[in-house]
Amino acid sequence: MRRRLAWLGSLALLAILAGLGWAYAQAGLYGVTIVLRRGGSYWVDVTRDDARLSPAMRLALRDPVPAVRAGPIAWRSLAEGFEVAEMPVLAGEAEVDRLLLTRIDPRHFRLIARGAPAGNRDLRDWRRALGAVLVVNGSFYDRYGDPDTPMVSDGQRLGPATYEARHGAVVSDASGTRLLDLRGQDWRAALAGARDGVVSWPLLLAPDGSSRAAGDARWLANRSFLGQDRDGRILIGTTADAFFSLRRFADFLREAPLDLAIALNLDGGPVACQAVRLAGYERDFCGLWETQTVEDRIRLLRWPLWWRRFGLPVVLAVVPR
Repeated sequence: MRRRLAWLGSLALLAILAGLGWAYAQAGLYGVTIVLRRGGSYWVDVTRDDARLSPAMRLALRDPVPAVRAGPIAWRSLAEGFEVAEMPVLAGEAEVDRLLLTRIDPRHFRLIARGAPAGNRDLRDWRRALGAVLVVNGSFYDRYGDPDTPMVSDGQRLGPATYEARHGAVVSDASGTRLLDLRGQDWRAALAGARDGVVSWPLLLAPDGSSRAAGDARWLANRSFLGQDRDGRILIGTTADAFFSLRRFADFLREAPLDLAIALNLDGGPVACQAVRLAGYERDFCGLWETQTVEDRIRLLRWPLWWRRFGLPVVLAVVPR
């Protein structure tokens, strides 16, 4: 019996090592980290009314999709130049989603960009490591955890050297933090001289009121975005559920009472995370939802260790100036 148990244990160890070796071959250290953190990720086919989808997602997959509007919003000041609020998303009188919002004045707070390609820091890890008053997920990253869009972190250029950018960027330097429309502007020039910054897509709301958001209406996910209002304040928002496709999210933000002049999408799904800790107030949220489509099939993202949060290879954080 002891020999048999030892033999089975050896086989199990070999299987684990082989699995980790495969993960490393596929995605480097990031691949190993995601296997150890949550057992990896996988997609399952679902129907439009599948019970595994959230109620908001099942509603968004109806034809037609119900029209929604912004509910009442009340900003709460935590410090000079730093406010938080929550905005209900209403279909009729029923709440179908909610925006978790933060608004900062660049004269008092600045945005920084940071990365950890190993994917070994989740939302709380980042907030503690940076001592930030806010952390939100950043833009997209590749299978190795490296930035998939150009990025500047503490003056260091990261991400691809060759990239075609037609959407937007956020830039932070000595003069403040601002969002830029990159149509007709080279991203290298936009990031030149920046202390921190990141390119992302799509541009949900351009300065002329148009949107460059597209994609399948069945692509639903928790969403994070950056915006700048007409007074120059920076807004950071994350949805509590996954009611919105990108196009409908852009339409909603255009009509919402946020006075947005420009809005830029960040990465979404389970990495759509936002944490705030300031003056006794705490917010700590990460999404759970994302679908994709393959021809006529709708697929839902799942992972074995459901309670484990995703690591965040790219984040944006807010610190006092």
